[in-house]
Amino acid sequence: MILTDKQILEEMENGNILVEPFNRACLGTNSYDVHLGRYLATYKDEVLDARKHNEIETFEIPEEGYVLQPGHLYLGVTLEYTETHAHVPFLEGKSSVGRLGIDIHATAGKGDVGFCNTWTLEISVSQPVRIYYGMPIGQLIYFEVKGGIENYYNKKKNAKYNNRTITPVESMMWMNEW
Repeated sequence: MILTDKQILEEMENGNILVEPFNRACLGTNSYDVHLGRYLATYKDEVLDARKHNEIETFEIPEEGYVLQPGHLYLGVTLEYTETHAHVPFLEGKSSVGRLGIDIHATAGKGDVGFCNTWTLEISVSQPVRIYYGMPIGQLIYFEVKGGIENYYNKKKNAKYNNRTITPVESMMWMNEW
């Protein structure tokens, strides 16, 4: 079941959901709007390798915006830091963003119970489009969890994305044992 606006506010009061900064105007009927953070990143290498650490170059989005190009992967970050202690958060693109041909995630739209951080966005575009720091970029939807939880994300010893950041985080696939 998806939480409604009233339930999201209740869960925030109970300490189960945190959004910083929080703006009541960003709360929808059953979602919370998040915004594009100040930084983007691109990978340094043209060919990425799933078994090695692929380094990124991080840069600030200028005041006049930044034009994204098709055929490139950009890592972005949400302005909002979030914590979700009792629900499964899903990040989806806003329809207005999708109508500009912007995809904000390739595969990582679902968070885990216990995820506490900003969200790294996997941004791609179908045609050149100018984006801006602080623009609405997505919405968080919260799902109820049925049953107890044994392994919260923020308490996992092998969790790779627990360090609080305001910049995008590159793939840590290379850290997996496989």
